[in-house]
Amino acid sequence: MILYRIVRRVFWVATRLMWRVTFEGTENVPAQGPFILAPLHRSNIDFAMMSLVTRRKLRFMGKDSLWKVKWFGWFLTTLGAYPVRRGVADRESMRSTIDILKGGEPLVLFPEGTRRSGPTVEDLYDGAAYVATRAGVPLVPVGIGGSEGALPKGSRLPRPVKVHVVVGPPIAPPPIPEGRRNPSRRAVHQLTLELQAELQRLFDLARQKAGQVG
Repeated sequence: MILYRIVRRVFWVATRLMWRVTFEGTENVPAQGPFILAPLHRSNIDFAMMSLVTRRKLRFMGKDSLWKVKWFGWFLTTLGAYPVRRGVADRESMRSTIDILKGGEPLVLFPEGTRRSGPTVEDLYDGAAYVATRAGVPLVPVGIGGSEGALPKGSRLPRPVKVHVVVGPPIAPPPIPEGRRNPSRRAVHQLTLELQAELQRLFDLARQKAGQVG
């Protein structure tokens, strides 16, 4: 926690100076218990933004290639990240994710799966909704306006633009029927559609507050 707090403080100062970041709706983040923070993903700075919406330590998934350099892998692990193999059915990382939530810790999952571009929230993966339903924890949607302009995909240098973050109310997952271990695909997909609609609403609001739309 000491290292996490130090890095979080550095993020706070840097984001305030560089992007004049402001937050709205942080009271929607549960003060205790597990939950999934489900933000849109338009830039690599989105990870830093998520660490600032709550003082609680958050867990993150990261692509396993980031752990190839030992010292950097240690650093990521210390900050609460854990590796996942992209493009394959990584059962080990799924078990780790469920165990983290059932252990009472909150984590961040990007429902888009990867960085996307533009003002429209397109089809989401069902992963975040599935994990939330399987673990019985709420999804907390987050819209981030301005981060794509702050550090666009492929850019190495940040740009000093306004960034605004809006946290929406938690979305409760449907209960798993008695006698079943896993949720139905239909229930998971319905939750994904609900999350998509809410993320679009929050994204529009965040972009407006960041000065990206009239």
